[in-house]
Amino acid sequence: MTTILGISAFYHDAAAALVRDGQIVAAAQEERFTRKKHDERFPRHAIEYCFQEAGIGPEDLDYVGFYDKPFLKFERLLETYLAFAPSGFRSFLSAMPVWLKQKLHLRRELNQGLRHAYRKQYVFTEHHESHAASAFFPSPFDEAAILTMDGVGEWATASYGVGRGNRITLTHELHFPHSPGLLYSAFTYFCGFRVNSGEYKLMGLAPYGEPKYADLILDKLIDLKPDGSFRMDMSYFNYCQGLTMTSRRFERLFGGPPRRPETPLTQREMDLAASVQAVTEEIVLRTARHVHEQTGLTQLCLAGGVALNCVANGRILREGPYTDLWIQPAAGDAGGALGAALFIWHQLLGQPREANRLDSQQGSLLGPRFSAAEIRRFLDAQGARYRRFDDEDQLCDYVAQLIASEKVVGWLHGRMEFGPRALGGRSILGDARSTRMQSVMNLKIKFRESFRPFAPSVLEERVNEFFEMRAHQPSPYMLLVAPVQGDKRLPLSAPDLQRAGIDKLRIQRSVVPAITHVDYSARVQTVDRDRHPRYWRLLKQFEARTGSPVIINTSFNVRGEPIVCSPEHAYRCFLATNMDALVLEDFVLLKDQQPGAKQYAIDEYLAQFQLD
Repeated sequence: MTTILGISAFYHDAAAALVRDGQIVAAAQEERFTRKKHDERFPRHAIEYCFQEAGIGPEDLDYVGFYDKPFLKFERLLETYLAFAPSGFRSFLSAMPVWLKQKLHLRRELNQGLRHAYRKQYVFTEHHESHAASAFFPSPFDEAAILTMDGVGEWATASYGVGRGNRITLTHELHFPHSPGLLYSAFTYFCGFRVNSGEYKLMGLAPYGEPKYADLILDKLIDLKPDGSFRMDMSYFNYCQGLTMTSRRFERLFGGPPRRPETPLTQREMDLAASVQAVTEEIVLRTARHVHEQTGLTQLCLAGGVALNCVANGRILREGPYTDLWIQPAAGDAGGALGAALFIWHQLLGQPREANRLDSQQGSLLGPRFSAAEIRRFLDAQGARYRRFDDEDQLCDYVAQLIASEKVVGWLHGRMEFGPRALGGRSILGDARSTRMQSVMNLKIKFRESFRPFAPSVLEERVNEFFEMRAHQPSPYMLLVAPVQGDKRLPLSAPDLQRAGIDKLRIQRSVVPAITHVDYSARVQTVDRDRHPRYWRLLKQFEARTGSPVIINTSFNVRGEPIVCSPEHAYRCFLATNMDALVLEDFVLLKDQQPGAKQYAIDEYLAQFQLD
């Protein structure tokens, strides 16, 4: 029996993953335990969870893999600063201390993090190798093309190749500073959102604008080739040498300085979001087509942060040359931990691989779970009032009734999700048919921007009735955007057609308005009996009551907080928001029955629990 631990740390979304004889035993992000969003520190809590799940200690490991090569990354850093010297001196001074203290001494950090009990070999895979391994090895394909795109690893910002059997081969790379991820992050920064955190907000904002700057981006900022590769005019950007993403020249091109965070959004930001989204989709589509031409393969695996752009993913599937697509659910840096472990097992040890019909990611439900006894002890200690259901069908019917009556329900069941999406393990649920649910959940539950869309969960067997997808097309990881079917849309009045910007939110566009974005799109999660049996039963009960197989599924957290992990986290969030009900496995709590339930303002809530 061979046990391998994969680790990602020190840059963004630290995580750990444990693989035993090629089977994924556990995987989790550090942020879920520390409650610091995108926590980049050494993932000691995630590692301890992996050990507990496997019933081992660090001394029982056979291999430990790290998801990139720090010395190559340091080489890129030094060469970049030298190329831009002396203008990057302030940035150089801010970067060096952490490198000299920690990142260049990775074996020491790993030894300390593993309690000096692990005495075997460390394996350092390249960053995009880790992404590629995380994309192909868990996929349901015997062979597939592989495409990885992100900000930057060591030098590579994108790569492609093929996976066959138990091996991956990457043949081509795009190199820093020319980066699809950093291009998108530059606009994220300029529009007033946080880099490495707010990119999904920019994607959600894009449908409110028009891509009026797309030609300007293609003319001035990047030289895009037919194969999807490009070069950036670095005079418009500042991330190589400065402390900001964009330069003064960028500001002059787009009509003024960056939007200050938390200030009102203007039409400029909406149009910039639409424009860079359109350009990113064009980059991704051209690259995907080129990869098909070069490999001749009709199945594609994706990973890297850009693979979380589910609008672009949906276009690859609808407009590209591929018959099928599989995207690593933890496509960003966290997934690199899993990729490193699987790379060691298959690529370095040469162990065989047999593709699973669904995939081997287990619904990406790879995190901690909590027993009924643990939950009962916690609730009793809090003096909570609850009802326990002994019959799963009765539980699901009761919760379906709550959702159908426009109650907002927190739902914690089974293992926690690995990756940024809530998939029915740690979710907040609502009625997609409700005309008020989108604004209620954004402003009173999630405490976030009103423009943000919500995603639907839909029974896989009925997905093509509501969305422009093929019959039974799987999208279990909420990484594909698809248009709402025409017969589910509602006609718009003449005044509605004239609305612009955020004012578009006022329009009811379909029979499931709470999950229909202003461009008639939705980020679809399909629910099937094999991956999510209890969540599937809940949707079946909701369908039986209402005739609709669609509900809202958003992550169980508030703005600025990681997705909840434990019943304690879920209970705090439940009490601190306008959530109506909380389901902790078989236990159901109603807000109006809880003694001393208090409504916190978001600042109070985050301050009380020391959330960032």
